[in-house]
Amino acid sequence: MIRNPILRGFNPDPSICRVGEDYYIATSTFEWYPGVQIHHSRDLVNWTLVRRPLERASQLDMRGNPDSCGIWAPCLSYADGLFWLVYTDVKRYDGNFKDAHNYIVTSPTIEGEWSDPVYVNSSGFDPSLFHDDDGRKWFVNMQWNHRTESYGGAPKSPAFDGILLQEWDAGTKSLKGPIKNIFAGSPLGLVEGPHLFKRNGWYYLTTAEGGTGYDHAVTMARSRAIDGPYEMHPNTHLITSKDAPNAVLQRAGHGQYVETPDGQAYHTHLCGRPMRPKRRCTLGRETALQKCIWEDDWLYLAQGGVVPEVDVPAPVDVERHEKASRIETRFEPGPLPMEFQWLRTPQPERLFSLSERPGHLRLHGRESIGSWFEQALVARRQEHHSFRTETTVDFLPDTYQQVAGLTHYYNRHKFYAVVVTLHEKLGRVVTIFSCPGDFPHGRMIFPAGSGVAIPDGPVDLTMDIRENDLQFSWRAGGSNDWQALGPALDAGVISDEGGRGEHGSFTGAFAGVFAFDTSGRARPADFSRFVYQALEG
Repeated sequence: MIRNPILRGFNPDPSICRVGEDYYIATSTFEWYPGVQIHHSRDLVNWTLVRRPLERASQLDMRGNPDSCGIWAPCLSYADGLFWLVYTDVKRYDGNFKDAHNYIVTSPTIEGEWSDPVYVNSSGFDPSLFHDDDGRKWFVNMQWNHRTESYGGAPKSPAFDGILLQEWDAGTKSLKGPIKNIFAGSPLGLVEGPHLFKRNGWYYLTTAEGGTGYDHAVTMARSRAIDGPYEMHPNTHLITSKDAPNAVLQRAGHGQYVETPDGQAYHTHLCGRPMRPKRRCTLGRETALQKCIWEDDWLYLAQGGVVPEVDVPAPVDVERHEKASRIETRFEPGPLPMEFQWLRTPQPERLFSLSERPGHLRLHGRESIGSWFEQALVARRQEHHSFRTETTVDFLPDTYQQVAGLTHYYNRHKFYAVVVTLHEKLGRVVTIFSCPGDFPHGRMIFPAGSGVAIPDGPVDLTMDIRENDLQFSWRAGGSNDWQALGPALDAGVISDEGGRGEHGSFTGAFAGVFAFDTSGRARPADFSRFVYQALEG
């Protein structure tokens, strides 16, 4: 069986592509660098992260991009001996405007180097490229209308002004011909995330609707001509949990169709797994896969209805490989381990080094943990509702402006951190920074006050998260005795729904290490290990 979600933790907007026996899924990465996650599978059951292709300044620079902006909704396809990746770099979120720029990059292989981007348009986000069987290529994206009351955190349907279609000329690397609005969406509204495919002479258009919260849905329509008119699916929606509040997989929508080599039908979608009692998704929007069937040239879920299931029949009988429940990273010279990312900048050498002190991840203290420009924070996705992380930090601050530690991080308004810093009277201390969703101010509070004085030398830091509760602890390097620090904190804040609510932000929670030095002297902090331990199945 396929066990959903197939990609745990923050992996939204899944675009799926099959080449021969190989399947690839591309997902959004927003402000996290490098851009776009691509996972690979041979059986639709077991998936491995193999590439983040947007990895250099000529491809992507997100310094200054607000939270929940950056790379939205990539579309991955294969044609003419090339992989094609289409994506949006969103430069504004709040207010009426989005400033969403769409690009295409290509590569002959997933694992190889990808081209510099070719600019396409800026009329809206969620672009997709369709390769027709006559050799022509078509570009679709939603159109954004700024003349509405829609703004970040409060989307309104009039801003989502239908799906635009225009032909793409691969020779001139530019759009050509008329622009046509081919689909206004269903009464659910907020139409976005378009993907086209063709079968039995029909053009099929799947879109995301209802916003990326609990009313989300995959909507389907078809036409005999690529530019319409499109007729709606008999059920309107192919996949949605909006009317099934007790379903395990909530917020279901935004995905893409794929066929196996023997013609079996599947459809990806994003989903959320909320925690009771407040229905907050600390794991963000994850990727799931549903088995489908065809009836009268319409696609339906194989189990009937529109509600997605956790366990889905796989196309072949294979063993499902579970990830290790405990992963300990020892930092060695070379590339940053694949599970880690950083924020926004294409100049990671200014943030961290794995060679300056062998056996350590050295972070150079840059701007604050709330910066949108240059933040020395290296983190991995939270993949379980309950987990524990540990790290060991060697850090000697000479001012309170120098801080390093361990963080449960969502964005600049939603994070907790246990930190080593300097106090004027206590000397070197360990304390807590808390920013529990105060928007728009991002004000911090300090649940452990000035903190606890600590001895010289390396310090071990840990956080235990058990669903809605977070507890920080520390110990002197080499000691066996963990000491709890501060009260239990509300871990559910570090979620899509925390703070300003479900449409206010929509990425996911990370666990990581960071350092800042607001004196501007780039004080280094050295981390020798990072442990991620799942505390659930």
